[in-house]
Amino acid sequence: MLIPRKEDALHKAWLLRLLTAICEHPLLSRKLGFKGGTMAALRGFLDRFSVDLDFDLLAEKKDQPKIHAALETIFKDLGLAIKDQSANIPQYFVKYPVKNSGSRNTIKVDMWFPAPKTNQYEMTLVPELDRVMQCQTLETMVANKLVALMARHEKNRKIAGRDLFDIHHFLLQGYPYRAEIILELRKEPLPSFFKKLIHFVETHVTNTLIDQDLNPLLPADEFRKIRKILKQETLQLLKDELKRVE
Repeated sequence: MLIPRKEDALHKAWLLRLLTAICEHPLLSRKLGFKGGTMAALRGFLDRFSVDLDFDLLAEKKDQPKIHAALETIFKDLGLAIKDQSANIPQYFVKYPVKNSGSRNTIKVDMWFPAPKTNQYEMTLVPELDRVMQCQTLETMVANKLVALMARHEKNRKIAGRDLFDIHHFLLQGYPYRAEIILELRKEPLPSFFKKLIHFVETHVTNTLIDQDLNPLLPADEFRKIRKILKQETLQLLKDELKRVE
């Protein structure tokens, strides 16, 4: 995982401490499926920094209190303070100690429930942890990221420039995606989905949005190179994929 700024080393260290505790916990290691940008970066699928922890919650609703209790015990044992948590979705904001009050000090821990039925997972070694974790497969990760750009906007009217960066990177690398997930989540044929995604990028994604969201996650030189071409190249990659699925 890239660390664009020296001060982000502390944040990464806390991400790894928390992940290590989760994958060593007998319940959480079975009921949480690691996903998202941090998972992709730690497995070498993505070359940017990532600041949050995202999981699929693979438990029945009746078992969720046990998941929350286990996580809150880990937070306490690590010395992490719960800064905030959602009453509606499984989500925490936990704070680690820092010397400077203006420094980054918060990790968002998000759990998605219910996870798509077509998601697939695998037990795999995460090298920087030197631990085995239950993670989304590569094909599952790419499919969920393709859906995320529009879904995030539909859910809370927000657009994440990092979603665009990730889609660009995954398609540029030729990574496969699990079409069944897109069909399950979007409930429309692939050609229709890609046409809507192309239109969404054309009309909603701006360089200002890319600058605000992506700048802290990349080294300065790399950010300057990618920001001018990111939208146009992503559109072309999506149009190429549309031709393949039509």
